[in-house]
Amino acid sequence: MGQILSLLLTAVQIYSFMIIGYILMSWFPGARDSGIGQFLEKAVEPYLEPFRKIVPSLGMIDISPIVAIIALNLATNGLVFIFSSFLM
Repeated sequence: MGQILSLLLTAVQIYSFMIIGYILMSWFPGARDSGIGQFLEKAVEPYLEPFRKIVPSLGMIDISPIVAIIALNLATNGLVFIFSSFLM
C-alpha cells in the first residue's frame, strides 16, 4: 500500500514540475512551438483550462496555474490522509 502511495506522490510531483515548466516556457518566444512545448501543452492544458474559467487574470498575468498547483498539492495531502487512514 505504501508503494502505491509513493508512486502516486511521485506522479503528482512530476506533473507539478510539468506545469511549472509549461509556465516558464511562456517567457521564451517560440518555446511552446517546440516538441517539448507541444507535449507539455497536451498534458497540462486540460488540467489548467477549468482553472482559467474560474480564476480571473490580473491584466497580463495569469494566476490560474498557481491555483492549479495549490489544488494539486491539496489533493496530494488528501491522498496521504486517505492512505494513512488505511495503513493504521
